[in-house]
Amino acid sequence: MPFERLLTAPLPRLGIGLAAVGRPAYIDLGRAADLPAERSVEAMRDRAHAVLDAAYAVGIRYIDAARSYGRAEEFLASWLDAHPEATDVVVGSKWGYTYTADWRVDATVHEVKDHGTATYDRQIAESRALLGDRLDVYQIHSVTPDSPALTDRELHARLARLAADGVAVGLSTSGPLQAEAIRAALKATVDGRRLFSCVQATYNLLEPSAGPALAEAHEAGLTVIVKEAMANGRLATADRESPLAEVADLTGATPDAVALAAVLRRPWAGIVLSGAATTGQVTANARAASVALDAEQLARLTALAEPAPAYWRHRSRLPWS
Repeated sequence: MPFERLLTAPLPRLGIGLAAVGRPAYIDLGRAADLPAERSVEAMRDRAHAVLDAAYAVGIRYIDAARSYGRAEEFLASWLDAHPEATDVVVGSKWGYTYTADWRVDATVHEVKDHGTATYDRQIAESRALLGDRLDVYQIHSVTPDSPALTDRELHARLARLAADGVAVGLSTSGPLQAEAIRAALKATVDGRRLFSCVQATYNLLEPSAGPALAEAHEAGLTVIVKEAMANGRLATADRESPLAEVADLTGATPDAVALAAVLRRPWAGIVLSGAATTGQVTANARAASVALDAEQLARLTALAEPAPAYWRHRSRLPWS
């Protein structure tokens, strides 16, 4: 399994996601300050490469991309070409959303979702054309309980063939019913063998509802990848009276490092993604690996949790910028 290569990485449980730097617009907070005013393809490629350089320098070896992250796979491919020494990197990507914004920040629709076999056939070919045999992990993007990908036997047969070629097959989940989608995915089999070997889900101090299902996935042998551990930037800073600020003061760490460290404390969390858009954020996020949180501090942080429906309603209103 490709994830086994991470066991010898300097920071084996941290990864870097390219959602924020593969395209000019995303829903993370603070992008006006984080990114250059001119977000040309060349400028964003330079930023993506700088973030990847910083991630590799601090010891991160898992990289997460997606077909819908604009040119993220293209930027990653050119970075890999420029760094032939980075043979220890594990590369993951996702299919199921098509990028439609045409490199515009003000696009009406930025991505279109489809989990059918035709989209899979097209996008695996596109990913392979860019990443070749460096593609280690391929996941269905943003599965919800009503996704046909959970029951489409023809699609499952295709994914099983991909797994037989040595690519770890997984899914990512989104929405207030993540736990339901994860548990349904655990039941998917082909020829009596479990189809999915990894699951990527949103889990953070504000939205921990998927935790029990992710623990079940881990117990079943899946590698659990956590995305949006910073809640799209909502946990990057903290009000002075917030439990996050209190724990940050107690540990001498920054709020972002505490938020990531709290997720790293979950025994089922195999990889926790940083969504950094700057090299400084990469360095700050990486410090989470050395933040020691005790039981009392973790208990304080649970007060930040929101009801899942409220969290996802808030997320759905975040503007693309």
